[in-house]
Amino acid sequence: MSLINLTINGKAVAVEEGTNILEAAKRVNIKIPNLCYLHIDDIGFDNSCASCRVCLVNADGRLVPSCATLAKEGMKVETNTPEIIEFRKGVVELLLSDHPQDCFTCTKCGNCGLQDIAVQLGIKKIRFEGERLEKSKDYSSFSIMRDNDKCILCRRCETMCNKVQTVGVLSGVNRGFSTEIGTFFETDLAKTECTFCGQCINVCPTGALLEKDNTEDVWELLAQKEKPVMVQIAPAVRVGISEEFGLRPGTISTGKVVAALKALGFDYVFDTNFAADLTIMEEANEFVNRLTKGGDLPIMTSCCPAWVNFCESQYPDLTKYLSTCRSPQSMFSPIARYYFADKVLDKKPDEVSIVSIMPCVAKKYEVKREELGEDGILDTDLSLTVRELARMIKSAGIDLENIEEENFDSPLGYSTGAADIFGVTGGVLEAALRTAYTDVTKEELSDDAIEFKAVRGFEGIKEATVNVAGTDVRVAAASSLGCARKLMDELRADIAAGREPKYHIIEIMACPGGCVNGGGQPFTNGDYEKVKARGAGLYTIDKNKPQRKSHENEDIKKLYDEFLGERGGHNAHKYLHTHYFDKSNTYLKKIEDFSDECLNNNI
Repeated sequence: MSLINLTINGKAVAVEEGTNILEAAKRVNIKIPNLCYLHIDDIGFDNSCASCRVCLVNADGRLVPSCATLAKEGMKVETNTPEIIEFRKGVVELLLSDHPQDCFTCTKCGNCGLQDIAVQLGIKKIRFEGERLEKSKDYSSFSIMRDNDKCILCRRCETMCNKVQTVGVLSGVNRGFSTEIGTFFETDLAKTECTFCGQCINVCPTGALLEKDNTEDVWELLAQKEKPVMVQIAPAVRVGISEEFGLRPGTISTGKVVAALKALGFDYVFDTNFAADLTIMEEANEFVNRLTKGGDLPIMTSCCPAWVNFCESQYPDLTKYLSTCRSPQSMFSPIARYYFADKVLDKKPDEVSIVSIMPCVAKKYEVKREELGEDGILDTDLSLTVRELARMIKSAGIDLENIEEENFDSPLGYSTGAADIFGVTGGVLEAALRTAYTDVTKEELSDDAIEFKAVRGFEGIKEATVNVAGTDVRVAAASSLGCARKLMDELRADIAAGREPKYHIIEIMACPGGCVNGGGQPFTNGDYEKVKARGAGLYTIDKNKPQRKSHENEDIKKLYDEFLGERGGHNAHKYLHTHYFDKSNTYLKKIEDFSDECLNNNI
């Protein structure tokens, strides 16, 4: 590829043809402020709509948006003249003039792109006083809150929802001053095909999109003394929360998080990893049964609630391929409620409370699914994101960096290395293969063969073939719902043509990179290296565990002996498995009705 030579603020720069001015400036450490622009090459995310105009520069005597203007041979660019700085201030002041002045009480305070740029530009007052349009708010879902009063129309959420995740729920509506990001027919988010993956939250620069805050509800649980409060933490939490306290991305903070949760007042602190091992015991058993007895293949993982929601709403005809296993969160809670509460605490199921700490906002939706409960008692009371937990820890004055580490409580706190890698794309698949191999061959994988590196990495779709007792098991791992769609369309086509499906096992994580990049993790602001560092942290934990296969967990074996019975048996199905629904009708029916109306009225 040929190089383009230009100068930026007098500095010579050589960049590849097709590079925009903003990216070219980064090569010589010149920072051009911007709000709408965001490029994440690792996941194919490119938002360069040039809507905010904050990144304007002077290129060969013309003011142009640097994010949407390509570098040209011999171009002379100035980024910080008094004229440009004054223009940027005016643009930001206009944005602020139609923005709620509630920074101190906004959850995004301290992590808001608009706030940061206002500070950088030294804006002390807003010169423009005009009409402020009150726009729509949507608090209908259990997972995501939308406040369009705080939206700056950067379109990042729209790009993520439509181009990367291919869900297609968010879009610009109306015109002019009334423009906002909304849903078809202004339908409540809870009634659309939104999967609640939360990736729109991760790219929103302001507080227009946030997770539903349940911290006050958890504080209330901790304040009452009648019911013991248990808490479980997911694998990706221990490598994500570190960044909220200034630690290096990927820092392993397991013992510190446990100590912080106990300091907050939780009576029992357990590890969702215990249930991840349990998931593998059931999922591997289910796969082997399908493989050897002619069941529906490929088996598709069901650990990710956003992916399950996506499959139910957009591919209901393929739900029979989903594993019936619940997610680790939804396996852990009934074990805690119906086994631990009874055996250890001598409590009835409704006499304990269970909270989960997840890297995910879709888990908030998952805990409200009525089938994940019994006799009107939901298995999990509340689910918090990593960001919510960080806010609680900070408000309690707990110094996470220097707190003395503590251990999980027993017996629901022990796990193998296979459970830790659940938090990174390809990890569930790798963990399942470690146990499925033993289930089929009755042999143990050697230490040098235990790592299935072909399914590791952050590519959108990873494929591999693993020989198990003479059978070539074809596997795939998809990272992001856009990549999931490619695999589902391929599977549909194979079925329609009467062809044998390409794979035996498919793992799907809705969030690009897996749970380490979940919608509830600390904001990366587009820095995917942080996501990779979190994943590396989980692989380090796995590498250093004395046991790395789920079927080696002695506490899991004891649970089967004392409570569950055999793998895949009656009690296992009662507490560890679930069923799925066809959710394709509600939202699509509205679209079909609208189309019919247009046709009938010649619109």
